[in-house]
Amino acid sequence: ALFWGSVAEHNPRRDRYEIWGIVGPDEYHTRYPGNEGPGLNNNAYTNFMAVWVLLRALEIKEMVDEDTLKRLQVRVGFDSGDMEHWQKISTRMFIPMNDRGVIMQFEGFENLEELDWEKYHKAYGETMRLDRILEKENDSVNRYRACKQADVLMLLYLFSSDELIDIFNRLGYEFRADQIPENIGYYKQITSHGSTLSRVVHSWVYSRSDRNRSWDIFTDALKFDIEDEQGGTTSEGIHLGAMAGTVDLVLRGYSGMEIREDVLWFNPRLPGELKEISFHLRYRSHWIKMHITRRKISVEFDRGWANPVEIGIKGKKYTFKKDDYIEINL
Repeated sequence: ALFWGSVAEHNPRRDRYEIWGIVGPDEYHTRYPGNEGPGLNNNAYTNFMAVWVLLRALEIKEMVDEDTLKRLQVRVGFDSGDMEHWQKISTRMFIPMNDRGVIMQFEGFENLEELDWEKYHKAYGETMRLDRILEKENDSVNRYRACKQADVLMLLYLFSSDELIDIFNRLGYEFRADQIPENIGYYKQITSHGSTLSRVVHSWVYSRSDRNRSWDIFTDALKFDIEDEQGGTTSEGIHLGAMAGTVDLVLRGYSGMEIREDVLWFNPRLPGELKEISFHLRYRSHWIKMHITRRKISVEFDRGWANPVEIGIKGKKYTFKKDDYIEINL
C-alpha cells in the first residue's frame, strides 16, 4: 500500500490518480512506439490491482483496535495521512476504457495499429511468438494491438463480476456484467497465446459463460508441452506453472469455488466432456471431501478440529462441522 500510494500521481486535468512507466502482465508491450523510454501509462490491470491492495490496507482500521493500529503504524511506517491518501486514490484511480465499456489494456492501446492476424495465423498457426516473428521482419510488436497473454482478462480471472462492479462503481465508472462478454471477445481476437499461462486464464474466463469453448481452450493448454507447441521448448523444461493452472481450473474454476464474505462458495459448471470431479481440500483447519457431478454435489467434513464454518452451494448457505455430510441436487 505504501508503494502504490507513492507511485500513484494525481492528474488535475482528469482529477484522477495515474501510474506511469510500467509494464503489465502482457510481455509484448514494454514501451510506446517511437518512444525510447521504457514503460507504459495506466495499465488497467496494474491500476485496478493497486486499488484492491489499498482497499485491503484500509480494512486494517476496521479489524484492529486503536492501540494495535498505532503499533502497526510504527512498525510498518505509515500514519493516518497515508491512510487518507489511500482512501482518495481508491476512489479516483484512472482506468482506461472505451465508450462501449471495453477496458483498454493501457492508455493509448486503442490507437495502436491493426495487425494482419489472418496472414500470421496462416503462416505460423494459432500459437506463436509474434514478438520474435516481427523482429525478424525488422518490426516491433509494440506497434500493434496484439497480446502475448491475458492482461485485462486477468481481472476476470481473479475477480467475480460482482467484485469488479463494486470497485468500478467505487471509482465512479459505470461497468455492468453484460459488458464482460464484449471485453472477452475483444481480447480473444488479438491474443497470440505466446505464453503457456494465457490459455489457462482464457479457459477460466470462458468457464463462466461458454463451457464448451472453455473446455476446448483447456485441452489446448494441456497439450502445450506434450505437443511442444513452441517448437523445442519442452526439451528445455516443462511449463509447471501452466500445468498447475490447469489443475486449479478443474478444482476451482469448474467447481465454481470461491471465498466471499467469510463463506466458501461452490457453483459448479462442468463442461460437457467432464462428467464428475472429486477432490479433497483443507479450509480453516477442516479437511473436506468434495464430489461433484452434473446432478449432485456432496460435501463431507471427514477431519478437523476448528469451529464450524459456512459453505455456500448454489446461493444457499450451510453450517458445517466435523463429521457433517450433505448431498444436494443441482
